Amino acid sequence: MPRLLIRDLAQVASPAGRAAPLRGSALADLDWIDDAYILCDGARIEAVGRMRELGPLDDDIEELHARGLSAVPGLVDCHTHPAFGGDRVDEFSLRAAGASYEELHAAGGGILSTVEATRAAGEVGLARAVSRHRDWMLRAGTTTFEGKSGYGLDRKTELASLEAIAAAGGIPTWLGAHAVPPEHATADAYLDFALADVLPEVATVAEAADVFLERGAFDVDQARRYLQACAAAGLALRLHGDQFTESGAIPLAIELGARSVDHLEATGSEGIAALAASDVVGVLLPASALFLGRPMPPARALVDAGASIAIATDFNPGSAFCESLPLVCSLAATQLKLSPAEALAACTVNAAHVLGRAGTLGRIAPGYRADVVLLDALDWRYLAYHLGGNVVARVVKDGVSD
Repeated sequence: MPRLLIRDLAQVASPAGRAAPLRGSALADLDWIDDAYILCDGARIEAVGRMRELGPLDDDIEELHARGLSAVPGLVDCHTHPAFGGDRVDEFSLRAAGASYEELHAAGGGILSTVEATRAAGEVGLARAVSRHRDWMLRAGTTTFEGKSGYGLDRKTELASLEAIAAAGGIPTWLGAHAVPPEHATADAYLDFALADVLPEVATVAEAADVFLERGAFDVDQARRYLQACAAAGLALRLHGDQFTESGAIPLAIELGARSVDHLEATGSEGIAALAASDVVGVLLPASALFLGRPMPPARALVDAGASIAIATDFNPGSAFCESLPLVCSLAATQLKLSPAEALAACTVNAAHVLGRAGTLGRIAPGYRADVVLLDALDWRYLAYHLGGNVVARVVKDGVSD
């Protein structure tokens, strides 16, 4: 295939340097070039620079004229739930009328209502759903996404969910400990089944395992048992934690060397200090907090304390029906008090670090994958500034323009 030259860009903005994850003041450091080009050789970036410094090129070049556009790295969504059947629009309406998330969950709604629909969707329905959701994300600038299972909670549907995510180009995470399905009387009984009968198969497809450590879901001891078994099977570790209560997720994540603990809406000062002193990334999900009317996670306090953070959509049918990382960047700037530069790093290189890919994703620099988002603006900060707008003009993935 010919090399791709993206030329006459108003700006190119990328997290600076090569280190990952970025934290503290480094989170806001950018490599910023005006009047720029990006040269892609196949699926890798060959060179980045100013147009006036671009030397002669051979004839085997495809040119993409980008005058009036700016460029940022392909966005990385490190927390999504794209494998589900049905929807929860009725639940959304009930919540709008005053029902809480926990009340809906206790009444048999919430996650378990999606479990029923997801089991009914079958392999073909799940594959179609994940492909559709992947396309939504791509149109919003997400070139790499992690996808969790967790709406099947049986062997067949969990495996089908993970296979659908992988087939759609996503990075599969087994959220086997999401909720207790109705056929199991207790959380411990369900974990007996999941670890004995499901883990051996899903470990051949998934890259990581996740658990919902929260009141009404799984407690610390159950989460530890689940995660230790998953680690022994070769899976990286993730946790949903501190969404509604501080129930021990951060200490457990640090104890087990997890890649991340995600949500953190209920995290207090001790949790902030503990994360800042650790290598665990705090993944913040402001669209979920907004959707549920919950307090926003303490992003500014985490960054100022020296913790490493990422931001993600938490795309799912019940608590964050939002696939747009640009919208999440807007929420990060307006609600989490991050700068546009900090938000950009949090959904590019730091999110790539959570997925074990910081050496190849999340920057516009030679040797990185040729994933580039072209913004319909002269200033790249429109990524966060244009609230809910159609800011993505084109997406280049693996050196191929849409």
